[in-house]
Amino acid sequence: MGLKTELRRPKILFVDGDEWIRDSLSLFFEGEWCQFLAFETGEQALHVLHSQDFDIVISDYMLPDMDGLELFRRVGACHCNAMKILVTTYGDSDLVSEAACIGIHGLIQKPFNAAELSYKLRQMAETTSLRRLGQKG
Repeated sequence: MGLKTELRRPKILFVDGDEWIRDSLSLFFEGEWCQFLAFETGEQALHVLHSQDFDIVISDYMLPDMDGLELFRRVGACHCNAMKILVTTYGDSDLVSEAACIGIHGLIQKPFNAAELSYKLRQMAETTSLRRLGQKG
């Protein structure tokens, strides 16, 4: 089953300073029938986040203008329903703890490929949906 089927055409915002990664993921997710917007900097992403809603926000930890944690702090409550994912090569326990404290749903380790990211998004979406169902009951 493809990502489009499980997430019902999710709207994804992706932030990474690496143009090759942005372009590769854009091509992959367009093929999955997702709405996928990719940006180089946190400021570019924040500008769009103020005017549009997203189902999933994914950011690299190391951005040209800020780190991914700062981006998610600034995203804050205005996108509380979005699944928030941090991509990093730095998976130490302090980073994991801080990410959890600011509401990041998951961390994805670099390097990764598009198929791995798609699979992890499906897993996280399923887990998040189950948690939301449990809160309603």
